[in-house]
Amino acid sequence: MSGPIRVGLLGYGFAGKTFHAPLVAATEGLVLHAVASSDAAKVHADFPEVIVHHTPEALIADDTVDVVIVATPNDTHAPLAIAALDAGRHVVIDKPFALNLAQAREVVAKAQATGRLLQVFHNRRWDSDFLTIRAAIDSGVLGRVVHLESRIDRFRPQVRDRWREHATPGGGIWFDLGPHLIDQALQLFGLPDGVTVSLALQRDGAQTDDWAHAVLTYGERRVVLHAGMLVAGGSARFTVHGTTGSAVKQAADRQEAQLLSGMRPGDTGWGEDADPLVLYEGTAPARNIAATPGDQRGFYAALAAARHGEATPPVRPLEALAVMAVIEAGVISAREGRTVALPLTAQEREAW
Repeated sequence: MSGPIRVGLLGYGFAGKTFHAPLVAATEGLVLHAVASSDAAKVHADFPEVIVHHTPEALIADDTVDVVIVATPNDTHAPLAIAALDAGRHVVIDKPFALNLAQAREVVAKAQATGRLLQVFHNRRWDSDFLTIRAAIDSGVLGRVVHLESRIDRFRPQVRDRWREHATPGGGIWFDLGPHLIDQALQLFGLPDGVTVSLALQRDGAQTDDWAHAVLTYGERRVVLHAGMLVAGGSARFTVHGTTGSAVKQAADRQEAQLLSGMRPGDTGWGEDADPLVLYEGTAPARNIAATPGDQRGFYAALAAARHGEATPPVRPLEALAVMAVIEAGVISAREGRTVALPLTAQEREAW
C-alpha cells in the first residue's frame, strides 16, 4: 500500500487520549483518521480534523479505516478486536488484550484466519528504564543474572471511581500493570518455569487488588515483579544482581508524565531520562551510566513498517499470548496459594 495508514481509535479515555492518539499523530506514515467516542467535543479539542463516530461499531464499519486501535475497558478488548478483524481491519489492542488465555487464543486464531495484523500495545519495551537495564544485561557486565526485581509503585491512597479500580472482569492492578512488568521480563529471559503470585486489597475502600507481588522462576534465577498503590517513595524501578555485579535504575521512564504534562512525542526533551543506571562491579566503586532515552513511538513506527511490508511486526501475537498465560497462572496462584506452570501448549512454547 502507499500513502499514510489511516488509524481508527476506539475509546478516548485515559489510554486513548494520553498514549495512543498522540503517539499515532507523531509517527511518520500514520494518520489519526477517526475516533469512536461519546464525547466529540473532547476529541475535537485535541484533533479538530478527526472523524468522530459515536459507537465502536460505527468506526469498525468505516471502510476508510485501515488499522483499528482498541483502547476501551478490558472486558471489551477481545470482542471488539474480533469484530474489527472480521471487518477486515488490522488491529492493535491495548493491554491486556483479553480477560483469559482461552479468549486470547480466540483473538489470535481470528487474526490468522482473516490474514490481518494483530498487535498488542506492549509500549513499555520502548521505555528508558527498560532499555537501560536491557543494555546492561546484554553487555555482560553483570555476568550471569541471578535476580531481577522490577517495580511499578505509585502513591494513590484514594480509591478512584473508574473501571480499573472496580471489582469488574479485567479490573485490578494485576491486569493493569502486570502486563507491562510481565512482557519486559519475558523479553529479557523468555518463558519462566513457574509463577507464584500474591494479590491484596490494601487501601481503605479498595474493591479489587491494588497490590501485586509475583515471583517468576527460571531455574535458580528469580524475577520479582511488584506493583503497589501505597508507595510514597524509596523503591527502585529496577534492581539486578549477577555473578559479577549489580545494577540499580532508581527512577522510572518519564514519557507518561511528559504526555500528561502536555508534551508531545518529538518535542525537545521527549523521552530523555536524567536518572543514571548505578553499576556496582564487584568491590569496585559504584559508577553511573547514562540512561538510554525512551521513545514509545517505536511501537507505532514498527507497526507502520510492518503494514507496508518493510519489517516484521513489533510484537508477535504468541509473545502477547505468553503474557496472558502468566496473568492467568498468577490468578490461579493467588487463589490457590501455589506455584503454577504456564498453561501453554507445546506448540506455543516451541515458538519461543
